[in-house]
Amino acid sequence: MAKKNKRIFYSTDKEHDYSFEDEEDQDDTPSKPDKQNLRVLIDRKNRRGKEATLVTGYKGNPQVLEELGKLLKKKCGVGGSVKNNEIIIQGNHRDKIVDILIKEGYTNTKKSGG
Repeated sequence: MAKKNKRIFYSTDKEHDYSFEDEEDQDDTPSKPDKQNLRVLIDRKNRRGKEATLVTGYKGNPQVLEELGKLLKKKCGVGGSVKNNEIIIQGNHRDKIVDILIKEGYTNTKKSGG
């Protein structure tokens, strides 16, 4: 998704609402862990044959996603990153990550792929 430019403008209408659409959209996303539909899969594309575990389907606050990514990296003892609402963990840790997410309250977490 492309970022929308937020332009400042002035209006003579005293009842004009100055809020942006992006601010309103964030309120509709699920914030509780049990409302998230997360999928954990193994990815080898564009990684020179090396495996990486992806956690996809997160909707909500980006800071919470960053904290979740740090927790998973720490528990698995490997590196990784958080990009485009996905958590990328180096190596094949799919079963371990599913167990960790379920213990953290993300009960709708499922394995995806073969």
